[in-house]
Amino acid sequence: MTTARTTPARTTPTLAVLAGRAAAVTGAAAVLTLAAAAPASAHERWFADLADGGDWGFFLSPLPLALAATMVVVTVAWRLVARRLPRPELGVLRPMGRLAPYVPRLLGIHLGVSLLAFSVTGSFLTPSLPLHDVPGGDLAGLAEAAVGIWLITGVRLRVAALGVVLLGPAALLAAGPVALLETAALLGIALFLAVLPPSDGTFGRVDATPRQLRTALLGLRVLVAVALVTLAFSEKFTNPELARNTLAEYPQLNVFALVGLPVPTDVFIVVAGSVELLFGLLVLSGAMPQVAVLVAMVPFNATLVLFGTTEVIGHLPVYGVFLTLLVYGSNRATAAEVAWLPSRGDVAAVVDRSRTRPARRTAPAV
Repeated sequence: MTTARTTPARTTPTLAVLAGRAAAVTGAAAVLTLAAAAPASAHERWFADLADGGDWGFFLSPLPLALAATMVVVTVAWRLVARRLPRPELGVLRPMGRLAPYVPRLLGIHLGVSLLAFSVTGSFLTPSLPLHDVPGGDLAGLAEAAVGIWLITGVRLRVAALGVVLLGPAALLAAGPVALLETAALLGIALFLAVLPPSDGTFGRVDATPRQLRTALLGLRVLVAVALVTLAFSEKFTNPELARNTLAEYPQLNVFALVGLPVPTDVFIVVAGSVELLFGLLVLSGAMPQVAVLVAMVPFNATLVLFGTTEVIGHLPVYGVFLTLLVYGSNRATAAEVAWLPSRGDVAAVVDRSRTRPARRTAPAV
């Protein structure tokens, strides 16, 4: 006697579920849009008179502490909401996912053009670090340009990624560890390209395995988050004087004043720093990358008219990162890897592998 094998019926989301998902995405986007509408995302050191940082008393006052804690809570809630949504969360952007095999090539071009432009304009890794302040001066600029051109070619980019890493010590000697952390996004791109370099195929096409992709994206997200969080503290939370100088020279940046809201300068600085902190945490989270990137592009593009070429060149690597997260987040096959974070089991497995050494082979007894 045989029994018929039944296959479980495919469940179709009900109207209520679909409405709930739409409301979750809309609500998340609305919260992030309101936050992003507050500050413009210009880097103060690129355009304003420098000021000594390290004013932790400013950050440890009630409002900055409260808003920073709120940003952490928002990030946790963001990731929890993302678990209830489909991937990708914005189906209309799925066609962008077709670019996924070519992202390493595009990301290398973004970083390469930026480094080459920095060299030509007399800067090193960032518009705020002049070449004449860097050990080696013009020689360092020549190395920066050479690495940039190499990245643009797309050939053997693992070695070019090492070249980006080797540029770091010169920046460290010239500007110190905080400035190096502010440029950690460049190192994140280099790490991504070292794990997942373009191939010799058409347009550098890469068909990455899930493990390769999640490793490359995790390294990218962590280091970009380090850069954004560092900037939130080094240019705002612990350096309010620098932010005040920027607002004094460019009062247009205070969008609250533009719409007639009398917000004190220091309150605006805290809000701006909190939003930059939030974007860093959201990049680290990797959840809902489509919504996060689309909203983040608002403040990152808001200052282009005001600051022009310097802003475009300085933000070019970040634009490449946003493109990376948006494309992989729009592809059904890769969207899950964008938000991947290692579990305790993953970390324990890595530790165990590092402790386990291959046993030595002994010659058989004669």
